[in-house]
Amino acid sequence: MFYNPWVAPDISKRNLPHWHQDGAIYFVTFRLADSIPKPKLKEWRERRRLWDAEHGERLTPDEIETRDQLFSKKIDHWLDQGAGECLLRVQASSQIVSAALHFFDGQRYQLIAHVVMPNHVHLLLQPSDDHTLSKILHSIKSYTAHEINKRLNRDGELWQEESYDRIVRSPEELSHFCEYIRRNPEAAKVRLPEGALYLR
Repeated sequence: MFYNPWVAPDISKRNLPHWHQDGAIYFVTFRLADSIPKPKLKEWRERRRLWDAEHGERLTPDEIETRDQLFSKKIDHWLDQGAGECLLRVQASSQIVSAALHFFDGQRYQLIAHVVMPNHVHLLLQPSDDHTLSKILHSIKSYTAHEINKRLNRDGELWQEESYDRIVRSPEELSHFCEYIRRNPEAAKVRLPEGALYLR
């Protein structure tokens, strides 16, 4: 199901707003903790804070679209530059993430597409009844952090705590996100391990 403008979404906010509607399809990005240099992230947060202060909380759909374009594209651009250790470039780590994404496919959610990039993950999924996006992501990130840290003999934070998510608005937008996921490795000029890219 796509975003329903006639049903008010549940909205929560930390650094980013998170909109939730039952049955919705989501485009999600989560990234490694070291994937964006701290000065750039600080700059991004300050620009976002100023934009939010100027526009207020009651945004029109067009303003929401503009904000998403301005700020999510900047993050995507930085991610594709390959900052940090890029631990997911290692095939074993990439396979842990891919396997975790598929493990509850058809049970807790329907997985539509994913790409495991060197320092971040994009996916499209539709949570099933009684399973929230936040719990799904927490489970995936918690499990994969434990397994990757164990395999690489490291400890500490693996994933950035907060993920980006967006309710897909239309069939056209779903096609756009599928194409974005498919083309992301080429756009970032990276060669991915086998299984890192999936399109249903």
